[in-house]
Amino acid sequence: MKKKAELPTAHNRSSRRREPETKAADKWGAFLRAPTLLSLVIENIPAMVAVKEANELRFVLFNRTAEELIGVSRHAALGKSDFDLFPKGEAEFFIARDRDVLASGQPLTIPEEQITTSQRGVRILRTTKMPVFDATGRPQYLLAMSEDITEHKRAEAALMASERRWAFALESAGQGVWEADILNNTVYYSPTWKRMRGIDVNEDVDSSLEAWLSRVHPEDREHIRQTIAKQNSGELSRNAFEYREWHREGRYIWISSNGAPDAWDAEGRPIRMIGLDTDITQRKEQEQNLRDVTQRLEIALRASCVGVFEGNLETGELLWDDRVREIFGRSADRSALTSSDWERALDPEDASETLAALSEAKTSQKTFRHRYRIIRPDGCTRTIAADAEFFRHADGSQRFIGTNTDITEEVELQNSLLRANELAEARNAELEAARARLEKQSLHDALTGLPNRRYLDEILEDLAKRRQENNIQGLSILHIDLDRFKQINDTLGHSAGDAVLQRVARILLDTSGLGAFVARVGGDEFVIVCPNQTDAQKLSKLADQVIHAIQRPIPYEGHSCRIGASIGVAVEAGALIDPRRVLINGDMALYHAKERGRNRHEFFSKSIQEELESTKRIADEILQAIERCEFVPYYQPVVDAQTFEPVGVEALVRWRHPSGELLTPNRFLRIAQDLNVLAAIDGLILSQAISDLDEWQVAGLPIQSVSTNVSFGRLSDENLVPSLRKLNIKPGTVSFEFLESIFLDEFEDRVAWNIDAIKEMGIGIDVDDFGTGHTSFVSLLRLMPRRFKIDRQLVSPVASSDAQRQLVGSIVDIGRTLGIKVVAEGVETVEQASVLREIGCDFLQGYAFGKPMPAAKLVEWLRSAAWRLAAG
Repeated sequence: MKKKAELPTAHNRSSRRREPETKAADKWGAFLRAPTLLSLVIENIPAMVAVKEANELRFVLFNRTAEELIGVSRHAALGKSDFDLFPKGEAEFFIARDRDVLASGQPLTIPEEQITTSQRGVRILRTTKMPVFDATGRPQYLLAMSEDITEHKRAEAALMASERRWAFALESAGQGVWEADILNNTVYYSPTWKRMRGIDVNEDVDSSLEAWLSRVHPEDREHIRQTIAKQNSGELSRNAFEYREWHREGRYIWISSNGAPDAWDAEGRPIRMIGLDTDITQRKEQEQNLRDVTQRLEIALRASCVGVFEGNLETGELLWDDRVREIFGRSADRSALTSSDWERALDPEDASETLAALSEAKTSQKTFRHRYRIIRPDGCTRTIAADAEFFRHADGSQRFIGTNTDITEEVELQNSLLRANELAEARNAELEAARARLEKQSLHDALTGLPNRRYLDEILEDLAKRRQENNIQGLSILHIDLDRFKQINDTLGHSAGDAVLQRVARILLDTSGLGAFVARVGGDEFVIVCPNQTDAQKLSKLADQVIHAIQRPIPYEGHSCRIGASIGVAVEAGALIDPRRVLINGDMALYHAKERGRNRHEFFSKSIQEELESTKRIADEILQAIERCEFVPYYQPVVDAQTFEPVGVEALVRWRHPSGELLTPNRFLRIAQDLNVLAAIDGLILSQAISDLDEWQVAGLPIQSVSTNVSFGRLSDENLVPSLRKLNIKPGTVSFEFLESIFLDEFEDRVAWNIDAIKEMGIGIDVDDFGTGHTSFVSLLRLMPRRFKIDRQLVSPVASSDAQRQLVGSIVDIGRTLGIKVVAEGVETVEQASVLREIGCDFLQGYAFGKPMPAAKLVEWLRSAAWRLAAG
């Protein structure tokens, strides 16, 4: 008979057992041989216990818990295998695990395994399997003990599902959970709590109270600190507050925080808090928007003088705001009102109609919109515009709300307008006639009766649109500008000018022919449009006729007004005619005619266009040259007439053109004047001249002063004197030369002020080209220049003409009498210099002493004493 099996835990499968192990095995065997105790344990243990024989793995022991769990009696189970009791898949799994245990000789715990029972369905077991060895150390049995953990797993799953539902609910609601450990000053923050503040969910957040308060808006910190103190002391059973907290995106958000303690210390003070935070920023913004809208509405109502009322149809109660009370004359009466009070205020003439309209609106639930009159307690009648809507209140009562506007003044105004409208209708015919006259006036020049520029534009546009319809094969335009017309206005007055313009209009109409269109397009500018006329010879003849006719004296109040005309002619023929381009070309041709001497006509040509384009190019280059400081001074010496020693220089402008050419003023001055940039050029030359003079004087060169030409336009510049003061000009070192021809007997106030200021700064005034202009002695005495320069046209003949010498001598005498120094310019020979010295000129200037030269060349000239050659 075989020995009973022994458990493997206390023996070795080798034949050489140690004594303690043998004793342990014997004790276990003795335990197994105690049938009453073993049976009690196996039968009553709350776990399933089963034993299989090791070879075929058939059950040899089945306890009562196994019977109840699997639903098979032990007698039916004994001698059976897993395939007899369980589905194939489960049986294969069980047997495979059994074989693993028997093969390894080690216990195996299976945390979860599924078993299908006949009575209780599928169950989840936690099973431990171990081999039981015989005396030789070979596996004889397999012991399996299983705990039914089905209900535990279900409870665990239910708990996890519940937690997921809560987490989902909180996440969906956007609520962040926090749990505060007050004793340890730590706080748990949920992912939603972090996302709410723009914090990464994986980021560790400093959970200390001070760290949190540092993120709270400064205005909210003290309130929160006090609330938390009350909470920690147990004064509050729960806390709920709203505050602002800094968001990682750089803004504050509004948070609604609600929390309550769930653990307390022995003294009843909370030691742990759990709460929810909700982002209420949007709600707060909506509340603020509502407050803003309400405030704006109140302001709008006050500004519009509209009153608001509300009434209860069931109780008759009526609520009026201050404006409605004011409208009804009851501002001082603050008593409760009813609909009867309103009805009594109605004007008897309007009462029945008003009440009927209200009743109809109430029945149909449509808007009540009505005008009616009231009689106020003071007897004053006012007209009211009422608008009201009906609605059902939350308490179920039928109510209405609306506005009242006092439109008394508007009604009176409307009545006045109705009366005025009747008067206006009576005058409609007269207004229509006036409209026709105005339309004609808008298209015609009031003075000459000719079509104006607007009419011309319409005609040209119509010609362009109807060219094919009207069989327009060509088009010519004569652009006419009157010469010397300004002198007529200046000398004889505008009435004379008007008479001249009317006469010119008549001349143009008479000479242009029936097919032409004549318009006045400016003060003294006219245009003749000749459709289908492209013959240059005929157009030239027409232009000459116009010029000759206009040149004839025009009598006006005993005066003969003589003017001239310059005409630009442009012709375009062919399939593509652009009337506006023809007009532009005519304007360019006119410009060319005036440039070439006036009282003439010029046809537009490519060369004219190229010349104007060249002028445009030069103008652009001048502007660039100013920016790049390409304008530089060239200096011509001024010498003492007695010693011929240099005492000063005149700074003359030259343009170092990017092409490498040095341009003199005649190449660019006129264009610069048209651009109104002479002041800028003068400023560049003056600034450089002052700088050069400082260097010469430091070097000990005999140049005492420098003179520069200044355009007359600059004398009226209000910025002239401030800009000069910035240059820190030393008194007596600089003088400005002005052409005599620019001076008139009367100066403008600004010009006179600037001249006086220039003199006060120690800057001399020189009159250039004296003898060629129209300066009177009165003007000269008022100006009192430092010196004037006799023009080269008067100087040139002095060596060969007694008369010219006498003329120059007379000018010198004028200067001597007035205390003005005299400079003779244009001196080209030593002989001229000697004569001028004898006549009494103070200073001389000209090629006889030196040509205009750059600063460096002037220094060489002075140091080489080349000027002494002229001195003899």
